[in-house]
Parts: sequence; C-alpha cells; structure tokens
Amino acid sequence: MAFVSETHLTVRYAETDMMGIVHHSRYYPWFEVARTDFIKKIGMSYTEMEKMGIMLPLTETAAKYYYGLKYEDEVLVTCKMTKLTVARCEFTYEVYKLPEKKLMTVGKTGHGFVNCEFVPINLKKLYPEIWNKMHDLLED
Repeated sequence: MAFVSETHLTVRYAETDMMGIVHHSRYYPWFEVARTDFIKKIGMSYTEMEKMGIMLPLTETAAKYYYGLKYEDEVLVTCKMTKLTVARCEFTYEVYKLPEKKLMTVGKTGHGFVNCEFVPINLKKLYPEIWNKMHDLLED
C-alpha cells in the first residue's frame, strides 16, 4: 500500500474570497505544504534534496473542487506519490473538511527531476538511494 502523508491546516481569513469561501488559488500552496510534509515524513527535506543538486520544478497541475471551505474550517490534506519515472514524479492530493472528513477537493501536481541548471536528470542513475526510497512508496 502506498504511503499517504496527512497535513492539518486551518483556513485563514486571507485565504477566502468575497463569497466567503477559500479562493481556488489557495489550494496550490496547501498542496505544496502537504508535499513538503510528505518528503519530510519519508526522511529527507526539499532543502537536503536541493543541496544534493535535485530540483523538482512543477510541470503540471490540476484540481477539482466539489465543495467550498470557509474561514476557520479545519482541513486535512492528504498527499501520496502516484507516479514515478527516472525523470518525473506525480503527487495526488485530497482535501477534507474535518471533523466529518468530507472530501472537498482533489488535485495533482507533476514534477520533473532536474539539476541546479534545470537540466533533466535520471534520478535512478544519479541518486539510487533516493530513487529506491521514493519507489518503495508507490502502490503495488
């Protein structure tokens, strides 16, 4: 079974729009927070990866909004890696309203593996220990 990271957030007033619901643009920073937590929970950090020369630029995004969240709602954002190749990875996210754990939004982000000069790299070849750690997180 794939590793799923859980991140808890509280909707801040500045994240809402004139209608009183979370603006669609605010979900992508939440995805980033969840992805950063995911990487920390598997035993490394973005900072450590970048110091090694591994960058993860965003190559695609998507989100589907089922219901709106409001100021001070308690939120759970789950994150899991759903695709991994030697040059790319994909994460998916689910945003739930707590305490009822109602699914509000789903999303995904795609990323490429590049070096500090933004040249694509083969993660498996150059960093086999990180490749193995990430590969072990995928669903069977």
